[in-house]
Amino acid sequence: MPEGHTIHRLAQDCTAAFARTAVRVTSPQGRFADSAALLDGTVLTTAEAHGKHLFLGFLGFGAAGNTAEDAAEDAAENLAWVHIHLGLFGKVAFGPAPAPPPTDTVRLRLAGDTTYVDLRGPTTCALITDPEKRAIHDRLGPDPLRPDADPAAAHRRISRSRTTIAALLMDQKVVAGVGNVYRAEVLFRHGIDPYRPGKDLTPAEWDTIWQDLTALMREGVRNNRIDTVRPEHTPEAMGRPPRVDDHGGEVYVYRRANQPCHLCGGPISTAGLAARNLFWCPTCQKR
Repeated sequence: MPEGHTIHRLAQDCTAAFARTAVRVTSPQGRFADSAALLDGTVLTTAEAHGKHLFLGFLGFGAAGNTAEDAAEDAAENLAWVHIHLGLFGKVAFGPAPAPPPTDTVRLRLAGDTTYVDLRGPTTCALITDPEKRAIHDRLGPDPLRPDADPAAAHRRISRSRTTIAALLMDQKVVAGVGNVYRAEVLFRHGIDPYRPGKDLTPAEWDTIWQDLTALMREGVRNNRIDTVRPEHTPEAMGRPPRVDDHGGEVYVYRRANQPCHLCGGPISTAGLAARNLFWCPTCQKR
């Protein structure tokens, strides 16, 4: 499942490609056809992300023919939102206009003068109102990539919980956007045992984790990949081969089970936790 930086990058790319322009909206697969017909020809005014949720804001129904100037004036009014959650199998693909004939697996196609984008296999693709969008925000935890994020809200939940910090970091009601890679890597970077109960995490430790997540995920948005190793631990600095993995990026522990730790040389451990595989170094992350 894509982590939060990927969704924020998609929001940026959609904004760059379509914002303040009238967009051709279709659903070749047919499962979003009624909503696509309502949106077809309307102006896409904004795109934003919260955790693993993507929101595309369109200037109301039946607004076909609105100009970019109209959109700029009315962007804060009469917005309809397409809510997208990619889940485990969702894919988004951009391409240059003119768009080729779509396949019947395309749930949603947006097409503009220079770019098109196809959405396939999402868990969620739904047309929602602004109050419905707000309800989704309200049930999510703070997102390190959003300017309105309140890390203290996450810590209040963490500090009251006996659940492991590794599980809490994956709980989207606690922190939105953190997935399996970021949770494993940030805990390693700060030497924190993933099995430590949330209530035992100090405020200073949480502040450090939050600041590091924010920096790492911003870098992920810029580079469109996850890199978590510090400069002194890159392949060039250490004289080691670069990582070869479908996920790309240089990491300390994620998907490195039984390989030597870059810091201590001991084997990386793995175990199931919160329905996902956890990775950590028992030597560097002592209880």
